[in-house]
Amino acid sequence: MSHPLHVAFIWHQHQPLYKSRSAGGKEGQYRLPWVRLHGTKDYLDLILLLEQYPKLHQTVNLVPSLILQLEDYVAGTAFDPYLTAALTPTDQLTPENHQFIVQHFFDGNHRTLIDPHPRYRELYEQRQEKGERWCIDNWKEVDYGDLLAWHNLAWFDPLFYDDEAIAKWLKQDRGFTLSDRQRIYSKQREILRRIIPQHRKMQESGQLEVTTTPYTHPILPLLADTNAGRVAVPNMALPDQRFMFAEDIPRHLNKAREMYVDRFGCKPRGLWPSEQSVSPAVIPYIADAGFEWICSDEAVLGWSLKHFFHRDASGTVTDPKLLYQPYRLKTPKGDVSIVFRDHRLSDLIGFTYSTMDAKEAARDLVGQLEGISRSLKAQQKSGATSLEDPWLVTIALDGENCWEFYHEDGIPFLNALYGLLSETPDIKLVTVAEYLDAFPVKAEIPTQELHSGSWVDGSFTTWIGDPAKNRAWDLLTTARQVLADHPEATEESNPEAWEALYAAEGSDWFWWFGEGHSSNQDAMFDQLFREHLAALYRALDEPVPESVLRAVESHAVGGDHLPQGFIRPMIDGRGDEQDWDKAGRIELGGARGTMHQSSPIQRLWYGLDHVNFYLRLDLKTGAKIGTDIPPELNLFWFYSNKPMHNSPVPLVETPPEAPLNYLFHHHLGINLLTQTKWFQEAGDNYRWLPRLTRAHVGLDRCLELSIPWADLQMEPDTTLQMSIMLSDGGRFRETLMKDQMIALTIP
Repeated sequence: MSHPLHVAFIWHQHQPLYKSRSAGGKEGQYRLPWVRLHGTKDYLDLILLLEQYPKLHQTVNLVPSLILQLEDYVAGTAFDPYLTAALTPTDQLTPENHQFIVQHFFDGNHRTLIDPHPRYRELYEQRQEKGERWCIDNWKEVDYGDLLAWHNLAWFDPLFYDDEAIAKWLKQDRGFTLSDRQRIYSKQREILRRIIPQHRKMQESGQLEVTTTPYTHPILPLLADTNAGRVAVPNMALPDQRFMFAEDIPRHLNKAREMYVDRFGCKPRGLWPSEQSVSPAVIPYIADAGFEWICSDEAVLGWSLKHFFHRDASGTVTDPKLLYQPYRLKTPKGDVSIVFRDHRLSDLIGFTYSTMDAKEAARDLVGQLEGISRSLKAQQKSGATSLEDPWLVTIALDGENCWEFYHEDGIPFLNALYGLLSETPDIKLVTVAEYLDAFPVKAEIPTQELHSGSWVDGSFTTWIGDPAKNRAWDLLTTARQVLADHPEATEESNPEAWEALYAAEGSDWFWWFGEGHSSNQDAMFDQLFREHLAALYRALDEPVPESVLRAVESHAVGGDHLPQGFIRPMIDGRGDEQDWDKAGRIELGGARGTMHQSSPIQRLWYGLDHVNFYLRLDLKTGAKIGTDIPPELNLFWFYSNKPMHNSPVPLVETPPEAPLNYLFHHHLGINLLTQTKWFQEAGDNYRWLPRLTRAHVGLDRCLELSIPWADLQMEPDTTLQMSIMLSDGGRFRETLMKDQMIALTIP
């Protein structure tokens, strides 16, 4: 029997608990607006678009903490500072209100949410070019009124632009009144009200499977034992106190299941473990709660099988039979099936396709799936030209944040993709549950051999091990023990204490603490975490410890840091702040290099996506190429543990010191005066051989550079190190990083 290639898309919809628990705070006060704004842009439109393609089935995960907050907004009982400002008459706005609005009402990707709307773009450009102080001193009531309106209008998904009221507001452009803003808020609630019923309707029709997550999105393996962090990282620095409250796991699972049954009228079959985090300790609890299947990442599968997933030059897994099938986990409480997502395909949608033409990106994804099918067929001993066995490719990712970077919120891309998939008989989109119903699980992972890890590198380092993250765990452990010392405080007798605990156990706070991730709301996430803890103490009539009243960490802007995620900059030499906000940064003054603090090149930024490596150099105002800065930029790469030809730096008078005297495999040279480029690859006998390059240079306020990974012709997961040098007429002048090299892994 022949089979199509089965593909399961799983979209994960999640927001942490933004509801404030501060003493004296107003009931229903939220600190941040993201549930409301993403609710009007990302949750309903995703499935309404899918509904237009009835042959395609998908899975959507709705986290309970998101559902609770959506329901608060629908009921009109949730108010956040952004909403309160929008509903305030402009003549009653205080100077503090003005400062808050100018600082925060441009939050969002300006290329997709602001630039398409002339009035919103006008206000944004005034702030960027003239500064916040100028806006506060010069803006009139009409300017604030328009900004308050546009911050909400821009988050309506383009799928709703045919709504008569929304179309009218978009056309109006300016001159928005308080009455307009009130009606905009009413339209937001109207859209939010449709989200849960539409998911239920499509699940009942069979096109959608809706799954859930532990109640407030905690990392279950770390609730069982924070020492689980040392499974993947044996030398991990752990918190001073060991968190071991596995009894909280069934509480989170049962509350999630009960909420689901109430909203959807049936029991959930699938569970998205928070951050795709699993361990042997948590599987019996999941089985006992009645869940049939869970999802994790290919890194967890690799660790479990003690196998590294290699990919060929096109990114196709070379051993697809291991990845593209579900596995069985046996427990005394029953069996649980587990599927593992293709990390690369998921990231292409999440981080890379937004930079491409929509139709080209859709064709690329379908081509990737066809490549997987060809690879599976090639491994069939019969030589058959169709798939003899059923296989399941799982693509699982965040279902809300990525669309902010797509043109028209991803609608052209998804329409192109769904159109292709609807007409491709050899690829079939299914829900995970319907695949499991049709094809019994054949493979098994002994539960005790399941790796303890998450979707991030198969480890828990994103949530524990950093000094700030560990301090937060110690605060949580102390508070949890205080609750344990109050046996009279049950969930029935003191629900406030338990709800505060559940909120504090959520993964999101630990994500933002310490190194790895940062946003302009770091201080607010810190505050929310501690507000949840403080509420627990108050509910128990215990004094709030002074340590809970202090910030977990300083939130001053830091210096050097590693990349915090994929980036997608426009290479125009303008150095757009949003384009590079997740890039790595190296300050080039002081002991960091041969340059001193007044150097004409002040800092270096670097990052990547699946298509390119990106580099940015910030130039001192007025610095001139050829006079203040040597005119030639040279990038050199070598690849550790790769047998290949390497050659010395082809610059005269290069100092004989590491890493300048290393042998390198690739060299990209750029004449900054003419912006011409030359690319070389090392050959035998220490020669340099010319190669073609599609590198792109932008030079204006700064220097920006993109280099396609295709130029390097290296396989995904290859580790590289890079040195950057300046020269003049082929003569070495200086290196940007005397004792450093940039280290990256090709995605």
